[in-house]
Amino acid sequence: MIPRNNTYVTAYFLLVFLLGVFIFKDYGVSWDESIDRINGMVNAKYIMVTLAPEWTEHQLVFTKVPDFASHLENDHGALFHLPFAFMEVIWPGLDSRTYYLVRHFGIFLTFMLALWSVYKIALIRFNSWQVGLVASTLLILSPRIFADSFYNGKDLVFLSFFTFGIYTLIRLLQYPTLARAALHGLATAIATDVRILGCLLFALSIGMFVLDAIWGKTTSAERRRLGKAIGLYCVAAIALTIVGWPYLWEDPAGKFLEAFDKMKRFRWEGDVFYLGQVVKGIELPWHYAPVWIIITTPVAYSVAFLAGASLWLYTVVRYRFALLRTLQGQIDVLLAGWFVVPLLMVILLHSVIYDGWRHLYFIYPALLLIAVRGAYAVWQASQRSVLLKRATVALAVLAGAEATYTAARMVAAHPNQQVFFSFLSPEQAERLFDRDYWGVAYRQGLEWILAHDTASQLSVDGPVPIVLENNLSILKPADRGRFRMSATDKERYYLTGYRMHPEAYPDTIGNEVYALKTNGIKILSVFYRW
Repeated sequence: MIPRNNTYVTAYFLLVFLLGVFIFKDYGVSWDESIDRINGMVNAKYIMVTLAPEWTEHQLVFTKVPDFASHLENDHGALFHLPFAFMEVIWPGLDSRTYYLVRHFGIFLTFMLALWSVYKIALIRFNSWQVGLVASTLLILSPRIFADSFYNGKDLVFLSFFTFGIYTLIRLLQYPTLARAALHGLATAIATDVRILGCLLFALSIGMFVLDAIWGKTTSAERRRLGKAIGLYCVAAIALTIVGWPYLWEDPAGKFLEAFDKMKRFRWEGDVFYLGQVVKGIELPWHYAPVWIIITTPVAYSVAFLAGASLWLYTVVRYRFALLRTLQGQIDVLLAGWFVVPLLMVILLHSVIYDGWRHLYFIYPALLLIAVRGAYAVWQASQRSVLLKRATVALAVLAGAEATYTAARMVAAHPNQQVFFSFLSPEQAERLFDRDYWGVAYRQGLEWILAHDTASQLSVDGPVPIVLENNLSILKPADRGRFRMSATDKERYYLTGYRMHPEAYPDTIGNEVYALKTNGIKILSVFYRW
């Protein structure tokens, strides 16, 4: 007989999976997806040229694909993009709509891995499957994360594999075996091959191993077993990273250091719209990331996080290294490092991040797990006093009300949960911050034009052609064929998502015939000029 908790957990993840199945087709194509598609093909061509050069020469699909050596982004990890590239190789003439739909579903599946990993981490830390499901649900009820889980093949995929890597690390600390060490090595390699910052997982792992060897393991036999596991982990992580990252094949150490140096010195010359001002990407203030985290995270999560972080600091001051003698204490240290280290790196090193805080999304599960720790501690403390219990119930009702409100906002905003601000009014959001910086709402603008204009030929234009081209590519072939990109036609539609352009557009653009709003925020306008 299957234990009841297993039935509930299985049903929970099955329902989430079915939700994804029903809605993954609704999202537009984000700004970077066509670039990722090219990167995947460049890496696929390089792999096949290396392994089967004669066969590759006769593949028409590679004819217009740039050579690896001349491709500007050849140092970017392409592990996630490769399966979709080989799908195009196996399936010549694959329609772009099919490609992007399969890709979006693949991104969602990695998000399922993140949800499961968060559940498992919370299960181990709190010894409660109910708390595990609460933590996983908080990740679902995070609107920007949820929306990106269908089209963000960079940040959300990295979040997913990094979170899985944290889970495999905890399992290894829990009981170090060679099998668990090999799995953690694989998880580290995958995260690093998706984004080079995955090497932070390696650093966190080594740090936790040292702490565990000094304070956690009490016998020489336990330390020997840990030492063997560490050795295998290091070998597996390094070897598998090289295998999964074609850029490293010629000179693994040299190319890795070169890619790492590029990451450290990355200087994006673009602008961002932040606090009502246009700011250079290389001149972002230190508070850029913290402010974006606060305004896009539901308030109850932030409050619970502060409670959890404060409690952890109190525990560190009171018990110091004694907390490292337990797995729960080690997990708390790991969660703190997972959240704090990347954030401090960005602030202290003046790292360039843009489009909100998407480059730091991978620390968000740590924020949620620390928040759950805060809520769990408050609940435990409430059992000692009737007054505390009443106060806790009141707080729980408020938090539940906000979670319900957030869920309702997500449903109302579908499929544009990516433009979510937790407590700002629509007017404040429009005046102070970028809106649909991913450009996925352009798909709905194109679909509105199709539904309201019966002309066989429709001219469209926008501030950035690539965003229109991307969203045209996910339309059905017949619908796509009705459009033509043109900036000069007398009669044309002009679509804009208000990225870097908070003010109204001049009359010369045309008349606004359609405005798309999400939770009161205008995220797309369609203008018509004749």
